Formats: sequence, C-alpha cells, structure tokens
Amino acid sequence: MTLRVKVIARSASSAVAGELADGTLKVRIAAPPERGKANAELCRVLAGHFGVAASAVSVISGHSTPLKLVRIGK
Repeated sequence: MTLRVKVIARSASSAVAGELADGTLKVRIAAPPERGKANAELCRVLAGHFGVAASAVSVISGHSTPLKLVRIGK
C-alpha cells in the first residue's frame, strides 16, 4: 500500500492525527526534522498504526519535506 502523508514535526507527541480533505494522512511527530530522525519516527508510528513491523514501512519520496509518499508492506 502506498499513501501520502503530511508530517508535522516537533509536536508534543507522536501519533496519527487524522486525514486531510484530499485523503492525505496527517501525522504528528515529536522528533525534530534533522538527520532522518523524523522519518524514522514516522515509520515507527505508521507501523504501530497499521499493525506491521517498522521495517515494512519506508519513505519513498519527500525525505526532506513535510509531504511524503510512504510505502507500507513489501
């Protein structure tokens, strides 16, 4: 499965925050957006939300932007 994600970094806590009008998933991340910390935390949060291993979640594009394309699964 591939989905669009909007990341809000440096939030108080990390959690899925809902869905935007266009279907993009909104995720709040406590980690700062530096040296891949926010992307790693995003993968961990999405893995927990969808009930898969963290290694099954990867950022396909948008590594350095708030809007990302994420693949879940192999």
